[in-house]
Amino acid sequence: MTRGVLIVDDDQFIRKLIATTLEDVSEFELHEAADGVEAIEVAHRERPSLVFLDVDMPRLNGIETCRRLREDEATSNTTIVMLTAARDDSVESDAEQAGADLFLTKPFSPLDLLRLVDQLGERQAG
Repeated sequence: MTRGVLIVDDDQFIRKLIATTLEDVSEFELHEAADGVEAIEVAHRERPSLVFLDVDMPRLNGIETCRRLREDEATSNTTIVMLTAARDDSVESDAEQAGADLFLTKPFSPLDLLRLVDQLGERQAG
C-alpha cells in the first residue's frame, strides 16, 4: 500500500534532501510544497499520511499550517513532523498545541530521517 508523504519547506535544498532520502522507500508517494498555503492545498488534494513541515516559512508559517491541517477532516489524522532549526521550547510548545506529533531539528542527516521514518512505521504497525 502506497503512503503519501508531503514535504513542506521554503528551502528547496531541504525538500530535495528529504525527497532524495525517501525516494527509494517504495511505499511512499512523495509530494512537495514551498509554503504553508501550498501545503494545505496539496494536503487536501493528496491526503498524505505523513507531513514533514517546516516551522519558519513565508505566507503561512508551519505552526498555523499544522493547526489548519488538524482542523481539516481530510488531514486531521495525518502524522505531522515539524522541522525546525530553533531549539526553542516555546516553538515546540506552540507546535504541540497546534497538533504536531514529532520534531526533527535542522540540520539533520539522511540517517536521522530514515530512523524517524522507521520509528513511525513501527508505531503505526504496533
